[in-house]
Amino acid sequence: MKIKLPFILPMLLLAGALAHGQNATTDGRPPAVLTVAVFDFDSKDENVHGLGPKVSTLLNVNLSAEPNLVTVERAELEKALGEQELGLSGTVAPDTAAKVANLTGAKILVTGRVFKTDTELFIVAKIIGTETSRVYGELVTGGADASIADLSASLAKKIAAAVVQKGDTLLAKVEKPEDRVAKIKKALGDKKLPSVSVRIAEQHFGRRVIDPAAQTELSLILQQCGFTLADDKSDSKPDIEITGEALSEFGMRKGNLKSCRARIEIKARDRKSGDILSVDRQTSVAVDVAEHIAAKTALQNGAGELAERLIPKLVK
Repeated sequence: MKIKLPFILPMLLLAGALAHGQNATTDGRPPAVLTVAVFDFDSKDENVHGLGPKVSTLLNVNLSAEPNLVTVERAELEKALGEQELGLSGTVAPDTAAKVANLTGAKILVTGRVFKTDTELFIVAKIIGTETSRVYGELVTGGADASIADLSASLAKKIAAAVVQKGDTLLAKVEKPEDRVAKIKKALGDKKLPSVSVRIAEQHFGRRVIDPAAQTELSLILQQCGFTLADDKSDSKPDIEITGEALSEFGMRKGNLKSCRARIEIKARDRKSGDILSVDRQTSVAVDVAEHIAAKTALQNGAGELAERLIPKLVK
């Protein structure tokens, strides 16, 4: 059985979560921090009935003590996904992992099963990368009367080690800005490029900001791809007008690291005909030692994702 999620859920109900951060460096940048969502383990067999939720709670506690992991609390999962839609049981499948990630910000999902034979107790964990759908398994066993607390602590250590050792396959490779621009240019080919204006209103904590990060990033990518940019002070009107709204807000803190999440909504319109060429939205998260830099980075990342989908639709 796979979880069924609504097609659209309010993205502003996202659980606060730290995203995949930068690697630790000598210049003071924050270390890599991954967000993990732990779902209730399946324990339907009569002889282990009720152990699943206990295991997931203990795993959540143990994993939260790991320095490079941040766990999404159960209350936050319920708020973002809804108890009825998710069920929070061990039914998360790789093909639904990306949908869960979009709603919670989690890079890693952990689910599994608890079962018992006549002489042994087994806890099997499934570790799913939400960006790659790659799945790994870990297992702990004990006697029929083994301590659930001890087994859960041992399993948490195995999960944490697996995430560190296999992170390259659990997480999507970070695309360099120049690679993104090259990919967009290839999609554009030798088509004639229209002139474009970009206006994206931006807010952080309910306050308007002077230098919108999303607008800056999208404008930069358009310029690097060869488009002519226009604004209110330009002599000529643009062929296409891109407008939208963006907001960022504080997510959570872990030590000196702060996370922010952002959402961007944009619309591209042909100015002469009035036709809507594209409507899109993107949610992103980022982490930094400074809150406002994290917010700006989240908006910048979201704009980059949007640019890759939007820009090829601007040319005929």
